[in-house]
This record gives sequence, C-alpha cells and structure tokens, in this order.
Amino acid sequence: MKLSWSHAVMYVKDEAAMLDFYSNVLGFEVTDRGPIGNSGSDIIFMSQSPDEHHQIAMVPVRKDDNPSNSVNHFAFRTPAFEDLGALTGKLKEIDGIKFNPLSHGNTLSVYFNDPEGNGIEVFWDTPWHVAQPQGKPWDLAMDKGTALKWVEDEFGEEPTFEPVGNYRDKRRQELGAD
Repeated sequence: MKLSWSHAVMYVKDEAAMLDFYSNVLGFEVTDRGPIGNSGSDIIFMSQSPDEHHQIAMVPVRKDDNPSNSVNHFAFRTPAFEDLGALTGKLKEIDGIKFNPLSHGNTLSVYFNDPEGNGIEVFWDTPWHVAQPQGKPWDLAMDKGTALKWVEDEFGEEPTFEPVGNYRDKRRQELGAD
C-alpha cells in the first residue's frame, strides 16, 4: 500500500481569526462547509489545490484557551524560494505570531504559529539531501543564490550531503519502485 498525504482536520476556537489567517496569510480558500450530522457544529474545508477538495479542515468546537498540543506542526512545501520572504513579511504584521527561520540542509524553512498556537512550517526544497535531524538558523534577508551557497557551506561536509536526485534514486531502488 502506498499512501500520499491528503489533509488534516483541526479543532479551533476562534473560527473568524483562523479563517482569516489561513485565507489571507497562507492563501487557502474555503471549498465547502456544512453541519456535521446533528452535532450543531460546522466543518469548514479549505484548499489551495484544485486536485484536493481540502488540505485543511476546521471544526470550531474548542473551548479551552490553551494551544493544541497533540501535533507539533503542519508542514507545507512552497515551489518558490521568494515565497518564504513574502510570507514572513505578512507574519511580521500580525500580533502574537512568532517565526523562526531554520534550515535542515534539504530545506530552507520558516516555522511559526497560527493564531491559536498550532505550529506551522513552510519550506522550500534545496537541491540536496542530508540525513536528519539537523537544523541551523538562516538569515531571511539572503537572496536565493546566497542562501543556496550558505546551505552548501553549512551542510556540505556532512557525510550524507548529496544531490537530492541521487538520494531519491537510492530510495526508489530500496523500495523496488523503479
């Protein structure tokens, strides 16, 4: 059986704040919403992909003020390095949002929280693979070329540092998935 990621469902407290954040900051659109059986609660479906009815769903039933603590973070890949800078520009304007740029060698990531304290990572893939876990803070002011050189300088001496294509080819052979 081969699985692929589809979606996550969150219990939320402040529906309006969460919809605003996931729509206006992260660019998700509401694709559907409606009541869950006779529960009196709605579920709100959101996606950025025409191929996924929903990538995130929210059920506004949380009562406590504490951040959710059963998931560390949700991670989203972005296709463009420049998206990371644009995102952090938006995040800086929102009270209570803290962000942390961190590179794992194979990604340049920005970690942050949503309005209810759920962890989020938005990352851009570098052209390399390096064994995990690893993490080093990186400077969001770097342009793409400078950031890639920095990753190579910071992680290039790791024994597992290699082009990501080589790593994927090895994994395909290991999995018998040619």
